Amino acid sequence: MEQPESGTGPAGAGDAAEALDRPLPEAVRRRVVALVSDAFGGLTVTELPAQLRQYARFTPTRRAKYAGNAMAAALEGDPVFRQRIGERLRDSQPELAAALESGTPPAAADPVDVAAAAYVLRPAGWVKLVAAAGEEAQRVDAERADEESRRELERLREELDRLKAQHRAETERLRTELDSVRKESDALHRKLRSAQSDVKRAEAAVRRGNAENEGARAEAHAQVSAAESEARRLKARLAEAEAAVEAGRKAAREGRSIEDMRVRLLLDTVLDAASGLRRELALPPASLHPADTVEAVEPGRMTPKDIAARALSETDPAMLDQLLALPQVHLLVDGYNVTKTGYPTMPLEKQRLRLLGGLAMLAAQTGAEITCVFDGAELAAPVLLAPPRGVRVLFSKPGVTADELIRQLVRAEPPGRPVVVVSTDREVADGVAKAGARPVASAMLLKRLSRV
Repeated sequence: MEQPESGTGPAGAGDAAEALDRPLPEAVRRRVVALVSDAFGGLTVTELPAQLRQYARFTPTRRAKYAGNAMAAALEGDPVFRQRIGERLRDSQPELAAALESGTPPAAADPVDVAAAAYVLRPAGWVKLVAAAGEEAQRVDAERADEESRRELERLREELDRLKAQHRAETERLRTELDSVRKESDALHRKLRSAQSDVKRAEAAVRRGNAENEGARAEAHAQVSAAESEARRLKARLAEAEAAVEAGRKAAREGRSIEDMRVRLLLDTVLDAASGLRRELALPPASLHPADTVEAVEPGRMTPKDIAARALSETDPAMLDQLLALPQVHLLVDGYNVTKTGYPTMPLEKQRLRLLGGLAMLAAQTGAEITCVFDGAELAAPVLLAPPRGVRVLFSKPGVTADELIRQLVRAEPPGRPVVVVSTDREVADGVAKAGARPVASAMLLKRLSRV
């Protein structure tokens, strides 16, 4: 670094004997550039070195950014420029400048600020101040780096602990999933073996069925041949009988006498008179015979009470099949009583649709008249429902329960018609039983519908 000319004032007092043996510490250099940039604006263009005049109109920040190297070089190589910058520094920081020139820098001041001011003012011992500031800056940087390294180490340790915990959790989750997959795989293998066994049994059953069908087809063919032979024989005998009858009729017509004709005329007269009398009195044709007025049990006819006496469980669907096999039977179903027994967790709309679908298939299978009754009090609004084929759907009116509507339907039936009521409600069952209907439990209907 060049020495300033002698006689330039206080700024050059320590230059002749002292010089830096190493580059300025980076922190001191940045502070020196900032001091030059701040003092730059107080100088005229003619007072500036030639290489700095192009930055005269820049702001201090832009000067420090774009002209930092040029200002540092000018400050080092131009003693006059350095003296002018030192004068501006004395004006802006008189206490610091006076302390440095007296050889007692303030202890509370920033070492970097002290070193930068000493580099500009060049008092006695300024090299030591710059070196001390560099060492202090290095120490601070080292402490800062150590602190940052410590914080980074703590962060990495925490991250490592978190990753270890996450790894353990992930390993445990994967182990659990693996166990689950193994169990599921075992279950699927068992199902596959069971399905294969079912397929083999089904194939065997198909082969047996094909063999039985072939035997039945051969037997049916033999029976058809025998029936055709019998039909031809019966046709021949029928033709012979018709010929004999026609010959008898012809002989009878030829052998009629006058008396036969008189009797026939008398009979026709009596019949015409009786027919005229019936029209005159408007008598209906006789459909009832005296024997029909005597109460008795006809052979082969059964009532719901007869079926109740059979040795079947109260929930056996076979009993319901026997009841529905009665002629002209009417099945009344307490809708919500059945749905809330079989699938109470479903919404009411889906309960109704599921029950009515099963009843429609039951009606198609049995041909019985089926009426399903729902309680209208359960509805928040009118129901838009298309009743399925073969099932009558009724909702009770406001103020009338479904139980009462069922009793009204039972009372509306004529005495002697088989009526079956499906309800678990004991009051309903007792009431319809007194009216002559047969009550059955809801569980029986649910089991029967599960087979539809």
